Amino acid sequence: MSRHPSRAVVAAFLLAVLVGAALLELPISARSGHTQVVTALFTATSAVCVTGLTTVDTAAHWTVFGQVVIMVLIQVGGFGIMTMASLLGLLVSHRIGLRSRLTVAAESRTAGGLGDVGSVLRGVIKVTVVMEAGCAILLAGRFYLGYHEPLEHAAWLGVFHAVSSFNNAGFALYPDSLLSFVSDPWVCLPIAATVIIGGLGFPVLFELRRRLRRPRTWSVHTKLTLAMTLALLVAGTVFITANEWTNPATLGELPPADRLLAGNFQAVMPRTAGFNTLDYAEMNRGTWLATIVLMFIGGGSASTAGGIKVTTFVVLFFALVAEVRGEESVNAFDRQISARVQRQALTVALLSMAAIVAASLLLVELTKSDLAQILFEATSAFATVGLSTGLTPTLPPLAQMVLAFLMFLGRLGPVTLVSALALRDRQRLYRLPEGRPLIG
Repeated sequence: MSRHPSRAVVAAFLLAVLVGAALLELPISARSGHTQVVTALFTATSAVCVTGLTTVDTAAHWTVFGQVVIMVLIQVGGFGIMTMASLLGLLVSHRIGLRSRLTVAAESRTAGGLGDVGSVLRGVIKVTVVMEAGCAILLAGRFYLGYHEPLEHAAWLGVFHAVSSFNNAGFALYPDSLLSFVSDPWVCLPIAATVIIGGLGFPVLFELRRRLRRPRTWSVHTKLTLAMTLALLVAGTVFITANEWTNPATLGELPPADRLLAGNFQAVMPRTAGFNTLDYAEMNRGTWLATIVLMFIGGGSASTAGGIKVTTFVVLFFALVAEVRGEESVNAFDRQISARVQRQALTVALLSMAAIVAASLLLVELTKSDLAQILFEATSAFATVGLSTGLTPTLPPLAQMVLAFLMFLGRLGPVTLVSALALRDRQRLYRLPEGRPLIG
């Protein structure tokens, strides 16, 4: 186990899924008193993997007990991935055995000076509590004062959606997700801000807390994450808003200010939260394609977001730029990106694409559904986003299990793969003659 710490992460998440599914199968969890095994397993997987895809209406099917179970599973999954990814990152960065105490060598060596295991756990807990509490208070106040919900119900709505937002889960207690709040900035903006912060990753948040006013001292990881996050948010907002501006089924009937709000919200959610204030089934195919790209890229490393991660994407981008320019090394923010990191990024990206394509082919054969919808749902599952064109609830049980497996693979695959690659240090004592196959 010490040589393969990622196995413990997979086992822990699998156990959480099975326990969650067992709890959701209890009569007390469903309003009808009965839940099919496939539905319980799919929902538990979606919650633990902080995805948000559902096969039943969360508010209508599950009782308060069932909703609490889902919220706890979301919290366990989000907290687990942030802590385990951060600890595996420390392990990889410092090349020490799992049995040794995870330590770091000062602020200059890592993002924000992460310390031992205890400090990592305390840091994640503090950030989680502060962000979720702040969002919950704002949402509860809005539901109570603006929509005249009873105080207890408003508080519950605030807490549930805050947990779902920070953990990038996308579960909502409304049958249409958040379509009813498309024009309400007091609901949309707190959720969007919480999703963005949750998707940056604990190492970045920890560093910003300590070095917010000293951007020159930020690590290259933080700079890459922030720069790419901002670029994707701006580009996504501009494209989605422009592409849906005249669509009467989405933005076309809204006032200009509300169109901008809704366009920005839809650009934030593929990071990978899964809330939506517009009906994706009514969107243009170009918007679907842009959303698929955003979902595939995802959010920051060691965060609650999914996808291949923004740092993976930007490393590949800089590698492309260097190759086009004919440069020998790949540089970013006055730092050279090692060849090993480049190979890891390429491996994660290609294997992720292969997983989505393979699952899409399987779903096409199982369902004969529209390929564009299948590709959207498969990418949403693998990137643990939770956005849907409405296809997932209509899929047969076997196809839903394919998506459940894809959610599990997408949540843990990149983390375990990168850690396994980084911890595998083999030295070849000889070099083969160089070959030059034709490319292109």
